[in-house]
Amino acid sequence: MGDSAPPGATRSSTATLTLAVLTAMCLLNFIDRYAPSAVKDLIKADLGLSDEQTGLVFSAFILVYTLACPIFGSLAERGNRPKLIAIGVALWSLATAAAAFADDFATLLLARALVGVGEAAFITISPAMIADLYPPARRNRALTVLNAAVPLGVAVGFTLAGTFGQWWGWRAAFVIVGLPGLVLAVAALLLRDPPRGAFDEASADSRPPPWRGALLGMFTNARWLYATVGYIAITFALGGIGDWFPTFLSRERGFTVAEAGSVAGLSIVVGGLIGTVAGGALADVLAKHWREPYFLVCGLSCIPGLLLAAWAVLFAQGHLAIAITLTAAQVFLWMYNAPVNALTVNALDVGVRARGFGVALVLTHLLGDVPSPPLIGAVSSATGSVAQGIGLALAAVGVAAIVWLVGAARCGRRR
Repeated sequence: MGDSAPPGATRSSTATLTLAVLTAMCLLNFIDRYAPSAVKDLIKADLGLSDEQTGLVFSAFILVYTLACPIFGSLAERGNRPKLIAIGVALWSLATAAAAFADDFATLLLARALVGVGEAAFITISPAMIADLYPPARRNRALTVLNAAVPLGVAVGFTLAGTFGQWWGWRAAFVIVGLPGLVLAVAALLLRDPPRGAFDEASADSRPPPWRGALLGMFTNARWLYATVGYIAITFALGGIGDWFPTFLSRERGFTVAEAGSVAGLSIVVGGLIGTVAGGALADVLAKHWREPYFLVCGLSCIPGLLLAAWAVLFAQGHLAIAITLTAAQVFLWMYNAPVNALTVNALDVGVRARGFGVALVLTHLLGDVPSPPLIGAVSSATGSVAQGIGLALAAVGVAAIVWLVGAARCGRRR
């Protein structure tokens, strides 16, 4: 930040430390979120659940998570953000471990719902904090670092839970991946809350408006709308694929539970990391030549991602061929990850930034990965094929591509 940092801006070393802690939290967030998907069939057998019920386990988490997001967004506009995040991390970590003691469907749903409350605090507040740590020209790179932890966390969640689940059972897996979050909850208490709007234009209104005015501003903001609708579609797709792909591999392609979790996890960590970093870097390059680089990267990357994912599900045979094709698909499917967050941050005024993320997350998950896992489970039960259920998710990738490319064309003309 150096001499160009405005008065009240956070020092570079403090910003780097805060970003590092938030990135570690993001990693753990997605480990705990996707751990149950790796041991879905073990939970099903132990508790006597149906495919629809195992899908609802993920949906219960997402539903409560989305409902809690605007609440934390509102609290974050005025309250101490590191303390709110600390409460959230502690809650989701304890709830993840507590799920190990579930003895029926209802108690498992309750534990996963509490995980959703805790994760809502982190996921709503962290992008707004990063926006206050870095100027607009550096936000995309900072958000790329943060979001690189997403595919890594999903992969580690699949791999650790699948491996520990096969060795010691799904209950032990939940305890092992859950409790380390308590260390990060303590670390959050040591963070400083950066000044709000320090890097935004002086004319920007940093005063939090009433909810009615905030919502009106969001839903008349074309850039925010196109970003959010595309995000809904891709979240429907990736939420459904992430929840069901390990089960698809074990049921229909001859993988063991541990192999399925490891292949799904490895494809995400390799493809997701490459895709997240490449998407963020490509957006910065295109920003020098195109008006809407974030929309372009999000939309165009979905096309090869869709084709490769369809090939992995429908045509690829053999463990190695499936793993390679799936990894290649993940590269393109994750390229949207940093640009869509940078797009959303820059589209919102300082006074509504956290709430704007909260509302976007409500819509994204309520219409995205809340319905997709049980819908895929219903199709799987009706047809006897998980692959046909995953077809719903593949169609949603195409929808995301269309929405984001239309957004690039229409928002570009507005300048």
